[in-house]
Order: sequence, then structure tokens, then C-alpha cells
Amino acid sequence: MEDEREEKEMFADYHVHTEFSDDSVYPMEEVVKDAIKMEMDEICFTDHVDYGVKVDWDSGEEIHYRDGEPFANVDYPNYVMQIRNLQNLYGDKITIKMGMEFGIQMHTIPKFESLFARYPFDFVILSVHQVEDKEFWTQDFQRGRTQKEYNERYYEEMLNLVNHYQNYSVLGHMDLIVRYDELGIYPFEKVKPYIEKILKKVIQDGKGIEVNTSSHRYGLADTTPSKDILRLYHELGGKVVTIGSDSHKPEHLGAYVDETKQLLKSIGFSAFCTYEKMNPIFHDL
Repeated sequence: MEDEREEKEMFADYHVHTEFSDDSVYPMEEVVKDAIKMEMDEICFTDHVDYGVKVDWDSGEEIHYRDGEPFANVDYPNYVMQIRNLQNLYGDKITIKMGMEFGIQMHTIPKFESLFARYPFDFVILSVHQVEDKEFWTQDFQRGRTQKEYNERYYEEMLNLVNHYQNYSVLGHMDLIVRYDELGIYPFEKVKPYIEKILKKVIQDGKGIEVNTSSHRYGLADTTPSKDILRLYHELGGKVVTIGSDSHKPEHLGAYVDETKQLLKSIGFSAFCTYEKMNPIFHDL
């Protein structure tokens, strides 16, 4: 693991969606231009792949549409080509990294292993967006389960994933289930045993977690992940942290990055990370 520390204040956004995601129409080049206007140093594209509920463009399977948007994974060859083009066009003004957000489930691991082997990623976010092919945002996953059951099942899936899948950089929005919990916030202490096991494994494997600044725009009472999770991660010796806006629109890009750095500092972290070829690069907070 590299441990390069830099003097200059680094302004980076490490969770960014574009037209290549099924839930965004933000053109990739516009994202780059907007980031340059904001004087961002570095941006990492992390468009969605969710095997199990979405199909690949070249899979031969029928692609369903939702509100005019294809319910499909990233068009990989075009994604890679577009990022390379933008690196060539704007590389003197901003560093552009190629990442992806892997919405993994236990039964889809083989597909992600295959995808990871095909492209030279700089950075991969491991997110749990569905369990048993059931979505959280539609309440399909929560329906028919008690609050205890769906919270525990969510973290159980995440624990199984980190125990069986290695090709990722950080865990995305670790307590995402909170965003879609209509019964309110489930007490941290009740899921702490799961979270502690997950974080210990993450640290042991040299991986990290992200702070996802979208909690502000969703109007959540806490950060994502919660301050309790961030404190526990720090107490356990976790050092690798990335900061991402989870932007899907221009107004999201680069939002609340400074505030997040201050929060991390107040918890006791001394650095945050960017990535290159799946290796973390540390920058002082």
C-alpha cells in the first residue's frame, strides 16, 4: 500500500455518476468541465453496475426502461473510451480516474470478478444496493420483515461480501439502509456487532470506507455512514477513507467535501485518500 503524503490541499470527488448510470443524464464531459470550473484537482467516475437487477448492454437479454432511462449496467467499452478521451483532452487541468460502483450481492460475485478482470480500474466502490435482488428504495426488501430483520439481513449480506470478495477499494454509503428505513433509525448498538466484524475485515484487507456527502441533500439526521460508524472505524485503526458526493446532477458535484474533511479531522483521522490503479494515496486533512 502506498503512503504518499502531499502538501497541497487536495480537492477531489470520489463518487460521481454520469449518463452511463441508469439514474443520471449528466453528460460525462460536462461533469469534467464543471469540476474544472470548481477548481477540483481530481475526479473519479463511479457509474453503476448492479448485476441481478440490471443487465449488460451486450447480454442479449431484454432491457427494460424506467422513465425513459434504460435499466442497464454501464456500457463498458464506451465508458472506458470516453474516460480515456477526456483524460487526453483535459488532463492538463484535472486528474480523471476510472472507477465504478459495484452493487454486489452474494450470488452476483462471479459476474463482478469477471468484470473487474476485464478493465484497468483505479477505484471500485463496493455497495449493497439490493439483497436477494430486492431493492431498498422500493421497500421490496423491507416488506414482510421487521425492522430488526431487514437491518440485520442487510449487514449480514455486507459481512458475507467482504469475506468472499476482494476486488474493491472502499465500502460505499455503508449504512445506506437508513436512507430507506420508513420506521426511523434503527439503534446503532443493535447492529454494532455486525458493523464491527465488517470493519475489522475491511481494515485487515487494506480496504477502506467512503463518506458519502449525499446525506445532506437527502436531509438525513446523520452523516453517511453515521458518526458512530466513523468513530468505530477510527477506534479499530481504520485509516483509508474517501470522500464522494454521489453526484447525479451538476448541483451535487463536489458538495460538502470541505465539511466532511473537518468532520473526519474532528473524529481523529489525519488523512483521506484518492486512488490510482487500486492503490490508496493519502492526503493530509
